[in-house]
Amino acid sequence: MAAHRSGPLKQQNKAHKGGRHRGRGSAQRDGKVGRSGSTFFKKVRKELSKVDQRHRASQLRKQKKEAVLAEKRQLGSKDGPPHQVLVVPLHDKISLPEAFRLLQDTDTGTVHLNECGSTHSFMLLCPRLKHRWFFTSARPGDLHTVLDMAKVADTILFLLDPLEGWDSIGDYCLSCLFAQGLPTYTLAVQGISGLPPRKQIDARKKLSKTVEKRFPSDKLLLLDTQQEAEMLLRQLANQKQRHLAFRDRRAYLFAHAADFVPSEENNLVGTLKISGYVRGQTLNVNSLLHIIGQGDFQMKQIDAPMDPFPLNFRMIKSQKEDPGVTMEICAMDAVADMEEDLKVVMKADPDKQESLQTEVNLDPMEGEQTWPTEEELSEANDFLKESSKVVKKVPKGTSSYQAEWILDEDGESDGEDEYDDMQREDFIEEESQDEGSEKEEEEEYETMTMGESVHDDLYDENVDDEAEEKMLEKYKQERLQEMFPDEIDTPRDVAARIRFQKYRGLKSFRTSPWDPKENLPRDYARIFQFQNFTNTRKRIFKEIEEKEVEGAEVGWYVTLHVSEVPLSVVEYFKRGAPLIAFSLLPHEQKMSVLNMVVSRHPGNIEPVKAKEDLIFHCGFRRFRASPLFSQHTAADKHKFQRFLTADVALVVTIYGPITFPPASVLLFKQNSNGMHSLIATGYLLSVDPDRMVIKRIVLSGHPFKIFTKMAVVRYMFFSREDVLWFKPVELRTKWGRRGHIKEPLGTHGHMKCSFDGKLKSQDTVLMNLYKRVFPKWTYDPYVPDPVPWMKSEISLAVPEVDME
Repeated sequence: MAAHRSGPLKQQNKAHKGGRHRGRGSAQRDGKVGRSGSTFFKKVRKELSKVDQRHRASQLRKQKKEAVLAEKRQLGSKDGPPHQVLVVPLHDKISLPEAFRLLQDTDTGTVHLNECGSTHSFMLLCPRLKHRWFFTSARPGDLHTVLDMAKVADTILFLLDPLEGWDSIGDYCLSCLFAQGLPTYTLAVQGISGLPPRKQIDARKKLSKTVEKRFPSDKLLLLDTQQEAEMLLRQLANQKQRHLAFRDRRAYLFAHAADFVPSEENNLVGTLKISGYVRGQTLNVNSLLHIIGQGDFQMKQIDAPMDPFPLNFRMIKSQKEDPGVTMEICAMDAVADMEEDLKVVMKADPDKQESLQTEVNLDPMEGEQTWPTEEELSEANDFLKESSKVVKKVPKGTSSYQAEWILDEDGESDGEDEYDDMQREDFIEEESQDEGSEKEEEEEYETMTMGESVHDDLYDENVDDEAEEKMLEKYKQERLQEMFPDEIDTPRDVAARIRFQKYRGLKSFRTSPWDPKENLPRDYARIFQFQNFTNTRKRIFKEIEEKEVEGAEVGWYVTLHVSEVPLSVVEYFKRGAPLIAFSLLPHEQKMSVLNMVVSRHPGNIEPVKAKEDLIFHCGFRRFRASPLFSQHTAADKHKFQRFLTADVALVVTIYGPITFPPASVLLFKQNSNGMHSLIATGYLLSVDPDRMVIKRIVLSGHPFKIFTKMAVVRYMFFSREDVLWFKPVELRTKWGRRGHIKEPLGTHGHMKCSFDGKLKSQDTVLMNLYKRVFPKWTYDPYVPDPVPWMKSEISLAVPEVDME
């Protein structure tokens, strides 16, 4: 018997490697692996011993700890700006004057009232703690004031009610603050000592559970006595600061005093002198200054007067005469007394100063001429002639007239079809029978006039019929958009080839080419565009970190001379509104196309249509614009959305001033009663005019006669010329079939179509058409103050749950 011999296809197993396993590290140590740049760096890091690794880690921890401590020591110290605290009461039962009375403790430090006879804001100097605070306050109902002051506050002090925590207005305010970005915050409870001793423990437990929803793992402090107020101040001084990205790279200033000097030519425009502490970054006089809600301006010079609130403040005569009086004169008088000690820090250089130009100077004669040449026209005609020729397989001896009636492959011949007269007669008979039955039903019932109650009359007085009709129409449009996305009816009074002449067909929305530079609107000639926005942003941020800027340092008390400011800005400040200024980075005054990713706020359920007038909080800016909505995808084309949907995040596109991200975005809508309601929150995505927003419309038709793979479709067009015009566009059906138009039938818009399979009688034939859309130029930096929110209005904005 012959022995078995394995053939050439026998499986060959790997030999076992005995001994120590050799990994990548051992091979590198033996020098058997090539040394590229990355492997060399990894090798050096691996060669550190464990002792050296621990030493290096401890050094990094020490550096970070020292940086945090240095930031704490500078904030509120004699060399840094005062620690600005925004006090926000989150319940209408909270007494703000009582909280300020406890914080204005004469034993703790010296109190300076910012306004004579008013406790709206005050400065607290505490030499014992080597700290100084500047306390301001804002009511949650005045939403824009809260958001603007939170942009510059170092710490937000939330005052809570011991029983409920916060009411509906406070909860709404917290939603907006979380969306914008919270700086360092502290929670304090007022009034818990007024409860019975047995109920205090239960109240604190219930309040802790309520607060956990918004502020998990945060400690609650008390604010009922002087000792608790002093503990609160220590907590504020020792807290680690949270950073907001949009303000860390810019210099900003909260105005403690403002003075207006009108110009000689016009009393309505002049120089505005703003006094305050520089924060964030060094302030250069050649950069532009943005006043929130007012616009961009240039600076003439920066003065450095004496600090009106030094930590080691010397006692003045009034204090020596009456030691018990610790309230100082207001900051306005202190600034007036120190005008003689002014020191000019820097004056503007016209050659280096940033320009206020926001738009490109448009020359209508610079338009590019794109009329085709004679060679291009002749090539197009030859191409049309070749494409119009159709090759068919026909029997020998067939004439050209007979060949027109021979169909391709699986097609079948059919003539023009008209409505049947019998069907019309049946339809008329059915209508007459329905009318007769309706008359019989009307005879069976009688009408009665019912009296309306007095409550209904009072309710109807507050209802705006016109606004109700508009809102009903919006709800209908949103409902139709959900049921039939992008479907529209073909007009009968205008030819479809004229009505939809700006639209085109695409083989594939994702892969078909579309040049972003073609058919641009006239507004695109007014905006600026970066060759590479990402690289420009990185370069500017790197210069901020590495380059030394000449100007007013952080912590200095300065007076800014802002030129060409309207008188309305000073009147706005005198009414009690905060005056906040931010320095602009290079190019941030120029107009471009901004794209922002937003999500619908769950507290608002009203339909929001595209191109509606909305109010934006984008980083440090506040303005008004009309946005476009589009899908947030990674493709080069993005589908236009007619409404702001609630289930997915969308991209908002507007014309606006350039802002370098990161920056938070809040969208508000002005109601008919003048109040502003939050509709969406998100962040700034990019500044890119080449981002294409494509609007789709869908024309629908119905199969009239169906053969194997052929069908006669009607009601998509109503003329023979329209069918020939849209013949190259591909068709699809709701049940997934694809096809194209073969030829028109008759003169009423019927057309013969072929598909990749047999149609169903209940199927619908669709044609997709596309065009690029652009936003409206409605940018307005001046946003009027809204009507303050009331508790009843907030309750109406909260969506109700339908239990059915």
